[in-house]
Amino acid sequence: MRPLRLCPPVALLGIVMLLLGGCMVGPKYQKPSVPMTPAFKEPPPDSFKESDDWKKSHPDSAALRGNWWEIFGDPRLNGLEEQVTVSNQDLKMAEARFRQARTMVRYNRAAEFPTISVGPNIESLRYSPNQPYFPSNVGTSARGEFTLPFDLSYEVDLWGRIRRTVTAAGEEAQATAADLETARLSLHAELSVDYFELRSADAQQQLLNATVDQYADNVKLTTALLEGGASPESDLIQAKTQLDTARVQDTDIGVMRAQYEHAIAILIGKPPAEFSLVAEPLNLQPPVIPVGVPSQLLERRPDIAANERRVGEANEGIGIARAAYFPNLVLSATGGLEGNSIANWFAWPSRFWAVGPAMLETIFDGGRRRATSEGALANYDATVANYRQTTLVAFQEVEDNLAALRILEREAGQQKEAVAEAQRGVEIFTNRYVLGADPYLQVVSAETIALANERNDVDILRRRMDASVLLIKALGGGWDVNKLPQISSMR
Repeated sequence: MRPLRLCPPVALLGIVMLLLGGCMVGPKYQKPSVPMTPAFKEPPPDSFKESDDWKKSHPDSAALRGNWWEIFGDPRLNGLEEQVTVSNQDLKMAEARFRQARTMVRYNRAAEFPTISVGPNIESLRYSPNQPYFPSNVGTSARGEFTLPFDLSYEVDLWGRIRRTVTAAGEEAQATAADLETARLSLHAELSVDYFELRSADAQQQLLNATVDQYADNVKLTTALLEGGASPESDLIQAKTQLDTARVQDTDIGVMRAQYEHAIAILIGKPPAEFSLVAEPLNLQPPVIPVGVPSQLLERRPDIAANERRVGEANEGIGIARAAYFPNLVLSATGGLEGNSIANWFAWPSRFWAVGPAMLETIFDGGRRRATSEGALANYDATVANYRQTTLVAFQEVEDNLAALRILEREAGQQKEAVAEAQRGVEIFTNRYVLGADPYLQVVSAETIALANERNDVDILRRRMDASVLLIKALGGGWDVNKLPQISSMR
């Protein structure tokens, strides 16, 4: 058997294609640097430092994983969060955007392969004898034309334009996947905040209900004293005014609670008319949240990962713009069968073919390529700045909520003491009023102060729970960049 031999021009062309196929113009991507500190400025709350879980996991966090909301230990919250995962429409939209971006990887990768097309054609032709330059002695009878052409076209990726386009599409798909995780984290955090706001409203409602009952008893007391001649009518008027004011506050809480209940319904994908939560006062305490070190935020935050991937995409755009300065090499081939009747259409002599390379280079374009290249560089600078700004904002969010949790923890202790003192004051002034030592105005003032302190105590707990959720969100909710889909898996 004779060995297969290639003619020198074809062999040379193959070698040139093999060598040039590895060329790639444009900069190699390097992850941009960001401002970084070895530790956060704000220390954590004392309760964090005293926890064994904090000591075991600090500074390397291992506690925030998966369903991070379970750290609060509320079964109702857990059930609602699961409904967000499967029913929230914003989350479904973000997931569809990711699937759309993933298809663009396959779309752009198709340019790495030849395009083959076929266009069979059957037609009957008759030329007019009166057309210009038509020989008069040529017959004008109709004839058939049967063609079955196959066309092949392939652009040799000499300068890496196609490869960079595929990589850029993959990086955009990864960024979109990170956007999906950002949306998921934000929606779960929003639900948690709304849930704790609602439970805080329940606690305020419970407090005000008890206050209304207490003030109603005061009205009975002042009425009895008035009838016995031991109290003036002005005391009864003050007691009734105080009762009516408390009732107004009690009723007003219902507006806020209804709004948060409606917001939760939308987050879990239900009309508000189909959803309700039984009243249950907030009685949880903020959990211990391992924070770690600032450098870990670059790996944990999906929004930072999304912006970093878009920096890589912009870097590929620079290479794509530079590749436009170089010539394009396209290999094309056409072959098939052609006959003048169906009888000889598929006969061996009816075959035809043509093959050869073509190279195209733009000599003058009025500065279009230069403008495109400069625009790609500007876009890269913008994405780098956006990446760094996102990182700085992430540091700020962690610092803000660490400070909030630490300060609010101390404030909560102070508020507990204020509540106890205010309640003691109510007892003293009520007893003195009954004995006739003080006017009823002293009782009103003491009870007003006590109610304000008790409501503030509930509000501080609400703010602590919200800050806990926001701190978890600022830390990325247990997500990390290793969960991003690989570009190779999208092809």
